[in-house]
Parts: sequence; structure tokens; C-alpha cells
Amino acid sequence: MVLKLMKSHASVRDYKEEQLTRHEVEELIGAAQHAATSHFVQAYSVVWVTDPEKRRKLGELSKNAKQMEGAGAVFLMCADYNRLKHAVEMNGEEIVFDQAENLLVAVTDVALMAQNLALAAESKGYGICYIGGVRNNMEAIAELVDLPEGVFPVYGLTVGVPNERNEVKPRLPVEAILHENNYDEKKYEEILPAYDKTIQEYYSSRGSNQKSATWSQQMANFLNKPHRKDIREILAARGYKFK
Repeated sequence: MVLKLMKSHASVRDYKEEQLTRHEVEELIGAAQHAATSHFVQAYSVVWVTDPEKRRKLGELSKNAKQMEGAGAVFLMCADYNRLKHAVEMNGEEIVFDQAENLLVAVTDVALMAQNLALAAESKGYGICYIGGVRNNMEAIAELVDLPEGVFPVYGLTVGVPNERNEVKPRLPVEAILHENNYDEKKYEEILPAYDKTIQEYYSSRGSNQKSATWSQQMANFLNKPHRKDIREILAARGYKFK
């Protein structure tokens, strides 16, 4: 049952006008908290944005207005060493979190917790969508919701009752992802052209937003230039100095 649910995931970008209740949100967050966490630091926080004006502004800043204003719940999934700072100071110590390792730990903790939240929501029949667009204006969004030093938004996560379900997009075949004992890049010579054909067929035959494109073409267009070049400076200003 769980495997079937996981394999049925497709992002939802159009929701019915039904808001999640506090009980429903707390139930989902409580389940999501049981994700694995490095050294039990639990270096994450979730900002549940309910204020209509903040949601409108969040949509503007993230360039995802329809998502942020129309979802049943809007969450900012944040890396957080501020709470840990308080815990450390309670014990008369001074926190050190400006190393690259601490950044990896926090982002990993957020990712595991967010995916637990997504899976919990989908198990209840909700749809979800990750919003990486919050990193388009990370500092402005941090100011919008009063994030202190040590806290930054990694992505948004919208949840709600879907207006419609999208087809599941074909993932890379398992053999492209799974390497036994040694990393084998030679197999990509056969796997990637075949996957391009699969994706091209998917795009041309899906129910809406049909187009002609391959996976490798999309990756080439996306990865041939830098993105969000201000991230390093923003993170440094928030205490993550990559020492």
C-alpha cells in the first residue's frame, strides 16, 4: 500500500478552495517529525502561512501566486539552528554552526521531514507541490515571516484538495540510479537515449500541456548556466559561512 502510494506521486498545482484545519495541520506535522534526523538535532522549522496578505506577498516573491494563494495550506520548510542555539546556551555553551557540515545536516533534516510531510498528506488524499521558487527571494521571504539568524527557507510546500490529478511522470529506470559495488557511467550511453524517448512520448500524449521535449534537452537548458547566484551571500548573512 505504501509503495503504491509513493509511486503514484504527481505534483498538484490547482487546488479546491478548502483550507486545512489546525488539527489536520498539526497531525501532518506530528507525523512528519518522525523522519530520521542527524544526531537528533532536528534542525528544521515549519512556518505555516495563513495570513492572506502574507500568502499574496509570498506568491509574488516566489513567482508562484496561484500555488501560494490557492492551496489548502502553505508551509515554508526551513533549516533552523536558532532553536539549537537556545538549547546550547541553556547549558552554558556557545553554538558553532557556521561550517559546511552544519549546512548539509540542516538541509538533509529539512528534506527528510518535508518528504515525510508530503507522504503523510498524500496518504490522506491531499495533493502536494514543492516550491523551490522561495529561493528566488530568500532574504525578502525570511523578512516577511521574521526568520532570525540561523534560519532560512529551503523550499515551500503547498498542500490541498486537488482540483484534478496529473499523470505520473516517468522516472529514470532503476538501473540508471542503482549501481552495485562500483559506479558505472558507461551504461548511460544506452539508458539516457531510451529514457529521452520515454519522456518525449509522455509529454506528447499526456492530458494537458503537451509539448515535444526530451529529458536530456531539458537538463541541458537548465544546467548550462548558474542559478540564484546570491544564495551563498544570503546564507553567510544568516550565519552559514562555509568554514
